[in-house]
Amino acid sequence: MQSATFTLSPSLRLPKPRRQSSATLNPRFDPIRASVSSKPNNLTPHTNGTLSASLPRRSWSLSSSSSNFKLRPWTSVPLVDSDAGTSRFEVRATAESAEESSESSSTFKTLELGALFGLWYLFNIYFNIYNKQVLKVFPYPVTVTGIQFAVGTVLVLLMWGLNLYKKPKVSGAQLAAILPLAVVHTLGNLFTNMSLGKVAVSFTHTIKASEPFFSVILSAMFLGEIPTPWVVASLIPIVGGVGLASVTEASFNWAGFWSAMASNLTNQSRNVLSKKVMVKKEANMDNITLFSIITVMSFFLLTPVAIFMEGVKFTPAVLQSAGLNVQEVYIRSLIAALCFHAYQQVSYMILQRVSPVTHSVGNCVKRVVVIVSSVLFFKTPVSAINSLGTGVALAGVFLYSRVKRIKAKPKTA
Repeated sequence: MQSATFTLSPSLRLPKPRRQSSATLNPRFDPIRASVSSKPNNLTPHTNGTLSASLPRRSWSLSSSSSNFKLRPWTSVPLVDSDAGTSRFEVRATAESAEESSESSSTFKTLELGALFGLWYLFNIYFNIYNKQVLKVFPYPVTVTGIQFAVGTVLVLLMWGLNLYKKPKVSGAQLAAILPLAVVHTLGNLFTNMSLGKVAVSFTHTIKASEPFFSVILSAMFLGEIPTPWVVASLIPIVGGVGLASVTEASFNWAGFWSAMASNLTNQSRNVLSKKVMVKKEANMDNITLFSIITVMSFFLLTPVAIFMEGVKFTPAVLQSAGLNVQEVYIRSLIAALCFHAYQQVSYMILQRVSPVTHSVGNCVKRVVVIVSSVLFFKTPVSAINSLGTGVALAGVFLYSRVKRIKAKPKTA
């Protein structure tokens, strides 16, 4: 084997490396310590019997027989702390992933809330159409409301019995706290059905567009939410528009008007009270559980009242004697009851996510959809002044929803 074609010469002296103790030796590779000879190192015995290596001197230069090149002075390059760089990268990646997760979670919540509002409106449209068809031929609103609570109670019991949702363990103190909520819930739905049986669907919901008025008053009384002057001013077109629509309504009667107004008061009382109950609820009292308990309690509260006031009127014999199509009445009543329970459930789910005032605004927007759909379906005659009054009231609701976001300035001492 031929030897390497380069020679060693002491023409260039390199700085001597700093001596280090064996305890502090750096295990990293040192290019100066490399041997350029192809021959093995000569080992000579030491005086005490040990071996010592005869190492070449480091003050040499390198030259080649084929091409001459100069050896540049070797300088050490500072090493990069790979652990610190990795740590900074991990922190940055964690922050970016957390930000993306927060944005995706916010987008999902927005889409979820929008879907709930859409279902709320859809179920309400079907409920009002089928419910009005039933009340036209079967003018017993207490019995109709009791049937709707009965269907809801059956759904709740099936949900608990089939373990579709955990059956709650409710104490007597909790039932006592929920009882006022169940009473106003029962009255609110009863008054709504009484109004729908007396006047047109569009007129009932035009009157119920004044719910923000009751919501502001009840929220100030029970939740301590003091309205700003802008909110109070926005209530003026709402009240004025409802009044103008009432004066020009073809199907107007006082029983339907006051029933709708009573429904406003009781429904907003329910919203405010349910908000307080949900804020103070225990771990097993979520929105679905609360509404389920209210539905069952409302059924037991209203059933004896319906029998006492209207008697047993929903039997096939009574319906046939009145000249009604029993199957048609039963099917429409069932669809109305199912939609009734569905939109009430979705309403409570929305109420847990937003404030009572925001819920009321969404409720008023829902009335726009219900009014338009009912006018088109039932071909309700609407005059120009009546349409103007409804439009002014709904515009007031929109203005109310905008100024509600303006917070009052804190008072300075």
